[in-house]
Amino acid sequence: MSAKGPETAGQTPEEIQDGTLANLVFLSEEYRQDAKILRIAGAIAVVIHIILFVINFPEMSKAALADQRQKQKIFVVQQPKFKPPEVQKQVEILKPRVVRVPIPDPTPDEPEPIRDLRTDDQLPAIIPDDAVFGVPEAPPAPVDEGPVRVGGQIKEPRKTKEVKPIYPEIARKARIEGVVILEITVSKQGKVKDVKVLRPLPMGLTEAAVEAVRQWEYEPSTLNNRPVEVLVTVTVRFNLQ
Repeated sequence: MSAKGPETAGQTPEEIQDGTLANLVFLSEEYRQDAKILRIAGAIAVVIHIILFVINFPEMSKAALADQRQKQKIFVVQQPKFKPPEVQKQVEILKPRVVRVPIPDPTPDEPEPIRDLRTDDQLPAIIPDDAVFGVPEAPPAPVDEGPVRVGGQIKEPRKTKEVKPIYPEIARKARIEGVVILEITVSKQGKVKDVKVLRPLPMGLTEAAVEAVRQWEYEPSTLNNRPVEVLVTVTVRFNLQ
């Protein structure tokens, strides 16, 4: 009689065969799983090695370049020494010495002639023909050429009288506000002579500003202590309160 194990005891041959097949299938499935895990682990290891190589590649290249530079030969070039040029000594040439021998007076008994010498202070002064003596006359007074723009020596005249403009009713109802800019000519007496509109406003606001400004008065402006006409830019503001 053959001894049977505890697992196969009381089993039929068909059951034993089915159990063996099941064990084989289980073992083959485990082998496949282990192979799959090995492939995944191998791929992960390859990726890790690639990453480490990429990270360490610059340092490796630097080290390789440093080794290559160290291996290069160093040539020492010695500069040639030049001898400075000799300074030539200047030879001093001696000039011949001139000896002056006095000439004797052929007529020692006769007196010497007297020469009349005059200095520069005693020479007569030469006066030019176009010389003018006295205090020069004052320059002629400037010709009156019209109004002068304020600026430089001419200061803006001080306003002595100001008339407020009348707000037109039509502009007030339309609620129009703004600024009218005018250029006026102030006469020598300080009166507003001419008015030029530089920036108008509608609905009678420009006319009201011009009518009010024509009544303004100023202190006369002066140039070289003379009254002159000046151009002044003024603004008239219209605000609804």
